[in-house]
Amino acid sequence: MLLRHVARPMLASWFIYDGVQAALKPAEHVRAARRGVSLVGQQFGVEEPLSEKQVATLVRAHGAATAVAGLFLAVGKAPRTAALTLAALSVPLAIVNQPFTPSDVPRDERTRKFVGNLGAIGAALIAGADYEGRPGVRWRVDRARKDLDLAKNAKHQVDAAKHRVGSVAHKATDSVAETSRRATRKARRAASSAASAAADTVKGAVPR
Repeated sequence: MLLRHVARPMLASWFIYDGVQAALKPAEHVRAARRGVSLVGQQFGVEEPLSEKQVATLVRAHGAATAVAGLFLAVGKAPRTAALTLAALSVPLAIVNQPFTPSDVPRDERTRKFVGNLGAIGAALIAGADYEGRPGVRWRVDRARKDLDLAKNAKHQVDAAKHRVGSVAHKATDSVAETSRRATRKARRAASSAASAAADTVKGAVPR
């Protein structure tokens, strides 16, 4: 679909630009990153702060990962994985810019960035849920389950048919055997009768 090939690069462009800026100019993002690190440290009881260099390294790494994932999304290389990765990478930014705790940054500015981060996460999640017209995982699981049930039913029907065929064959064999026994008994009785008649005839023909 042409729209998909146009929309993906448009969505990825924001992530690529922001990621490249963070990787090349981490100083502009260090203050916000430090706020996020401090917030997380307070939540987990970690009192030892990271150094300026360590925070800058985190910013560079995050920016590089964002730029690479955005590039993958733009060129359509593993687009769903790239989009979900971008959504995950945007979560720390939303945490850093959340306007619900006191900060030296004006709340209006943080709110604007926070809403923008939420929008980026939502867009990336939608892109990550795009199966390009292919059936989703749930449909495939349901289909596999139905196929398995059909296979089980077919097996049961085959087993039942085999049982019926075996039963009919057994009855046929018994019927043939009984017919053979009856025929044998009749033949014996007929032979005995014939022998008796012949004997009587011979006796009658012999002069006394």
